[in-house]
Amino acid sequence: MPRGSVENNLFSRVLLPLPWFIRMKIAFGAAKGLAFLHEAEKPVIYRDFKTSNILLDQEYNAKLSDFGLAKDGPVGDKSHVSTRIMGTYGYAAPEYIMTGHLSSRSDVYSFGVVLLELLTGRKSLDKSRPVREQTLADWALPLLTQKRKVLGLVDPRLNGDYPAKGVHKAAMLAYHCLNRNPKARPLMRDIVDSLEPLQVPVGGTEG
Repeated sequence: MPRGSVENNLFSRVLLPLPWFIRMKIAFGAAKGLAFLHEAEKPVIYRDFKTSNILLDQEYNAKLSDFGLAKDGPVGDKSHVSTRIMGTYGYAAPEYIMTGHLSSRSDVYSFGVVLLELLTGRKSLDKSRPVREQTLADWALPLLTQKRKVLGLVDPRLNGDYPAKGVHKAAMLAYHCLNRNPKARPLMRDIVDSLEPLQVPVGGTEG
């Protein structure tokens, strides 16, 4: 994939910062990928959704890579599969870390973390920051519902070049994805629907 991973693009010190609409395009493409896996005839839980596993083509279309930790989803009336805990700290859902119970909603939590990274330009785990700010999800979660504070979370390298409405929508979506209760998190197909209005047609401008 010519542009490499989202991680390399988002946190690079040499590349220009990704514009807001590209970030939302990446989120949309990645969400569609996860929705496809979750809704396959035999559902698949990706289990290691993170910026380094999302690759970009020339047009910034997102493709999921590295299915090494992917797991067949629960079948029948089961709500989760139990598995040994693998994945990446900072992205893994709290109930999975505590119990080893893995469900498609675990991927939704990881998606929420990636959406936060796209929003803030911060890494999911950053030991160089003050203790309270090291785990992105824990630090940002209480701020996501406060309209005035949300804009203060946005990646400063965007220099204010983003639509406030779009930021609020993306922030609320991340908030729902990061719900401590897995059953309260949205389905990936609903996330795709929520991200669709934030997409900009080529040559168009955001309203």
